[in-house]
Amino acid sequence: MRAVLVSKALVNGTYQSLAEAIGQQGVDLTVLCPAYWKDSRGLQTLERKTGAHFVLEAIPMRFNGHFHVHYYPDLGRRLRALNPDLLHMDEEPYNLATWLGVRHAHRLGIGTLFATWQNLRRAYPPPFRWWERDVYGKVDHALAGTPAAKDVLRRKGYRGQVTINPQVGVDTETFAPAPAAAPRARFTIGYAGGLVPEKGVDLLLRACAQLPDPWRLQLAGAGADAARLHQLAQRLGIAPHVRFLGRRPSGQMVDFYRQVDVLALPSRTRRNWKEQFGRVLIEAMACGVPVVVSDSGEGQRVAASAGLVYPEADVNALARHLRALSASAALRRALGEAGRARARQHFSMQAVAAKVVAAYRDVATRRR
Repeated sequence: MRAVLVSKALVNGTYQSLAEAIGQQGVDLTVLCPAYWKDSRGLQTLERKTGAHFVLEAIPMRFNGHFHVHYYPDLGRRLRALNPDLLHMDEEPYNLATWLGVRHAHRLGIGTLFATWQNLRRAYPPPFRWWERDVYGKVDHALAGTPAAKDVLRRKGYRGQVTINPQVGVDTETFAPAPAAAPRARFTIGYAGGLVPEKGVDLLLRACAQLPDPWRLQLAGAGADAARLHQLAQRLGIAPHVRFLGRRPSGQMVDFYRQVDVLALPSRTRRNWKEQFGRVLIEAMACGVPVVVSDSGEGQRVAASAGLVYPEADVNALARHLRALSASAALRRALGEAGRARARQHFSMQAVAAKVVAAYRDVATRRR
C-alpha cells in the first residue's frame, strides 16, 4: 500500500516517529511537509530525522502560518508523480489545504482521509463551510483526535467512517524516565507549550506565587503573551523563581521533562477553543513525570487517574495540587509510575500508528 501523508505537524522531528512506525507496518509512506511553520507560538523549522521506513520531502506552502487558508500549490503534481493508493491530509476538513488535497485526490481516483481535533461545534462562514461539506462528501475515512471531536463530526453531518486516534503518539523509548539521580534542591514545576492566553500560563504564575520556598518554574515555549507574562512575574514578586526558556527543539524536550518534578497544563476555555488534547501531557507521562491539568477540554481525559485535575481558572485549587506534590515524594512517584504505564498502553507511537494503518486498510478495502 502506497500512502502520502501531508502534515505541517511533522515539521517536528519527534513526531516523525509516527511516520516511521506506520512504515514499519508495511506502508510505503511518503511524508510531505512545509520547510517551516510559523504562527503565534513562534517559528518551527523542518527537523529532518532519519527514518528507514518512510520518505520525507519538503513541499512549498502558501500563506504559511494561516491555519485555515494555507495550502500546497504543488500537491496535485506530487500526487500525480507518486501515484499513491491514498492521501492522508493531516488537517481539519474546513481548511483550504484539506479541500484542495481531497479534490486533487478525488480527480486521480486516490482514497482520502482527514484529521480533526475540533471539539466545539462551530458554524463556519462561507467558503469554509462549503469546503467542509464538500470534504465530508468525498473522503473515505476521518481520524478524530478525541471522542468529542467524533461527536462534533456526527453532529455536523459527517456520516463516513471514523477512527478515534490522536494525531501523533509518543515515542516511549526516547521519552522515558531519567536514570536515578539525587533529589533536586528546589521543587521544580514545568510548563511546555504556547505562551498564549488560552493556555493559562498567567494562572500558573499566580498559583506558584502561593507556594512556599524553595521552588522554581521552567517555561518552555514562545508566543504573543510572553511580554505580559514577564511583567506579571515581576508584579507578583516571583521573577527570580521563573525561567523563560523559549521554544525548545523537539530533541531537547526529553531533557526538559527530566528536569522537572511536575508538569502543569493550566488551559482555560475560550469562546472558540478548549483544550483539544495536550500532547505535552503524554510526553511528560512517558517520562514518569506527574501532571496537573485543568478540566478544560480533553486534558483531564488524557491524564485520567494518572494526574491531578482541578477546575479551570481556579488558582487556589491549582496551588493546592502543587503544594501536595511538593510535600510528597511518594505521591510524585505513584503518579509518575501510573502516567508512564498509561502512556505506554494508550499513547505510544506504535499504538497510534496501528490505528492509522487500520484506517488506511479500511480505505484500501473500500476502494477495491
